[in-house]
Amino acid sequence: MMKAIRKFFSTFLLVELAKGLAVTARYLFSRKVTVQYPEEKTPLSPRFRGMHALRRYPNGEERCIACKLCESVCPALAITIESDSREDGTRRTVRYDIDQNKCIFCGLCEEACPVDAIVQTQLFEYVSHSRSGLYFTKEELLAVGDRYEDDIASAREADAPYR
Repeated sequence: MMKAIRKFFSTFLLVELAKGLAVTARYLFSRKVTVQYPEEKTPLSPRFRGMHALRRYPNGEERCIACKLCESVCPALAITIESDSREDGTRRTVRYDIDQNKCIFCGLCEEACPVDAIVQTQLFEYVSHSRSGLYFTKEELLAVGDRYEDDIASAREADAPYR
């Protein structure tokens, strides 16, 4: 009986609403933590998964050996690979395309690669005004890898103790 009376008064006096307003009032005058985005940047984790890049060995040869593990493990079917044999009998990619419209940035392609050819950089500020602009070819991915190789290597080195 006492519970019913207490429930009636708490409902009638809008106790839940008063508790919610108390939380709002408590944070109303506290210091705000707002990042002014284009001018200020927050630090990114070395494990951040952004734009893809294809890496090269220090001698300039591309790392991808066309094993197609990244293509087979991709849950979104965003990667397309075609390979061909060279004169020395090794396999290399002729075509390596990633459709960023389909990609879910899960990182499975990066984990599946036995030679660290495909990596995800910390770049997230890329934009396109059409769907075809987010379809990256082998040459574009190699260019990203060449341009940001130092950043990629430092992020992988910082993450190495946790792998």
